[in-house]
Amino acid sequence: MSSLAAARADNFYYPPEWEPNQGSLNKFHGQHALRERARKLDQGILIIRFEMPFNIWCGGCNSMIAKGVRFNAEKKQVGNYYSTKIWSFTMKSACCKQEIVIQTDPKNCEYVIISGAQKKTEDFDIEDAETFELPADEEKGKLADPFYRLEHQEEDLKKKKEAEPVIVRLQRQSDARHSDDYSLNKTLRAQLRGQKKRVAQEENASKKRGLGIRLLPATEQDSATAKSVKFPAKFERNRKDKRALINSESIFSGVSSYSISDKRKQELESKRRKICATSASNLLAGRVKPSSWSQSSTKQKGTMRR
Repeated sequence: MSSLAAARADNFYYPPEWEPNQGSLNKFHGQHALRERARKLDQGILIIRFEMPFNIWCGGCNSMIAKGVRFNAEKKQVGNYYSTKIWSFTMKSACCKQEIVIQTDPKNCEYVIISGAQKKTEDFDIEDAETFELPADEEKGKLADPFYRLEHQEEDLKKKKEAEPVIVRLQRQSDARHSDDYSLNKTLRAQLRGQKKRVAQEENASKKRGLGIRLLPATEQDSATAKSVKFPAKFERNRKDKRALINSESIFSGVSSYSISDKRKQELESKRRKICATSASNLLAGRVKPSSWSQSSTKQKGTMRR
């Protein structure tokens, strides 16, 4: 069913009652190829998707409609400029349903608002925009006269010297943006090789430590966090006990500073602690009954007394 629906949507489905002598599918269904867009084609109107060429003020609610906003517009021919057709676009604004009419102006190569809106005028300061003021049409005509050019040559040279730093800076930016492709590619590939090498080194260092993930390089924040970690008091107590035990032993091999009986007592005491710890863990896990654990601990105490 999905493939059949897709074929119908693409207009590739030919029903069983269709025959080749009946023409195309559109003719068979009695519809235009553009469907709803051609519903006013008998009036010379075609529905198109029109994009606003500039910022305008809506004539109905005085809201601004930005450049690039799209409308479903009715396109029709309203005249000719020599052999070029003049097109009119009629649409309704989304804010208040105001009808806006815009026409093409082939003479000036622009769009003209006929009704329903007003073009937003935007003035820019030449110095702030860092651009050049183009000469007016009258001045362009005067520049064709060689005597007029000679009279204004000094002024033009002065303007050229003032604008030269801006031109040089723009040229430098353009050269940097469109520099040699080989140099850019070489720099990027060198950065990529260095990055791959660094990643491989970090992965090898992680594997040596027995880790399956890549560790990032240590930072100052990591060092400060590690220093701020405080271990529990039990760890410190065990460390001190071990240190005291090491200090109490003799530095000569085979010679002890305490008797054999004391060694035996320490071994038995360590075994008793291990057995008690194991029995306690089994009791918490529910594998041993409390009575048996008390009996085992009593036996160990009796052994210690003997």
